[in-house]
Amino acid sequence: MTHQTSIAPWLHTLWEGLEFNNFPNAILLHGQSGIGKFAFSVELAKALLCESADISDKSCNQCEACHWFDTGNHPDFISLVPETHRKFLPHAEYEGDESIKKGKVSRDDDGAPSEKREKKNISIEETRSAIENLSIGSHRGGNRVILIYPLEMLRSDSANTLLKSLEEPPANTIFILLADRLDRVLPTIRSRCRLLAAPRPSREQGLAWLKEELNSISGLQVNDGDIEAIYDEQGGAPFSVFNSLVARHNKNEKDELTIAIQASRYLLQSMSQGARINWLDTAEKTHKAQYGFLLASMQRWSSDLQLVAQGGSPRYYPKHLATLQGLSKMANVQKLHHFWKLLVQARRHENHPLASRVQIEALLSKYQQIFGA
Repeated sequence: MTHQTSIAPWLHTLWEGLEFNNFPNAILLHGQSGIGKFAFSVELAKALLCESADISDKSCNQCEACHWFDTGNHPDFISLVPETHRKFLPHAEYEGDESIKKGKVSRDDDGAPSEKREKKNISIEETRSAIENLSIGSHRGGNRVILIYPLEMLRSDSANTLLKSLEEPPANTIFILLADRLDRVLPTIRSRCRLLAAPRPSREQGLAWLKEELNSISGLQVNDGDIEAIYDEQGGAPFSVFNSLVARHNKNEKDELTIAIQASRYLLQSMSQGARINWLDTAEKTHKAQYGFLLASMQRWSSDLQLVAQGGSPRYYPKHLATLQGLSKMANVQKLHHFWKLLVQARRHENHPLASRVQIEALLSKYQQIFGA
């Protein structure tokens, strides 16, 4: 695959702006989750490790380095990602990104599905070991690439170890750092990287890509209305929607994204009840989903409610315009704005190991009060 086929169309301009002959020691690619940053970075790592002298801005797919990369065996490619993302890395068993389309499930050595034990954080031991070993020269004598995602999930001791390497970068070592939330990355790390903002696709562009990708999967049937509704609900993140629909198609009920989307839909149905919301029941039926995902859904709904209350049009839930209009007439605008602030504050601590059920109950209780006298 060349970068024209493996990289999302809305990221082509970003790729074309890269200076491969004068590449920085570290880039920090940031932007919304689920828009293709990870696939972009994997292809970038491959291009930086390609040993063809004829091609400077993409991988040749012919040299030994490219073949090693595709089978997950390149000695100079280091990836520090949580277990939940390892299936998206090049690996002989997965045949690259095609694994997602074929519905393969990563398994542990004992043959049991690994979702139960998949961790969302990057191992401290792995991070320390990888960064400490950077002082050793590269195996192939060319570039060495270290990819870290999500950067904001690094613990403070790991982040400080990384910072030392960025301050005195080892020879021929390139850091590709990814973050969904740039505001959560240490300023000292940000200042030592070339910042690259990954743009969101337009709705038309994102849906066109999504439908084309879904059409390539044998047996997957989903109507356009359902695709568009999920796309809007997830804030225009085509890769997230693609992965969730494929997981649903493969009846992978334990898939984290599938669980989160189902919980999010129930949450939104409850929030559409306004003052009649049963917040205890809603918290009970949604709290097992990823807390940050639920908070994002609440934010989108509240954002649309504020827009409609001000006479505007909903951005995320256009199909729920009538419901939003009805709620906006009963809402206390001041309380709605205060609720929005609570959500912003909650998102700053969404990865803290708090009891999410209690937090959701408290937030939904406050939401109900928006529609009180």
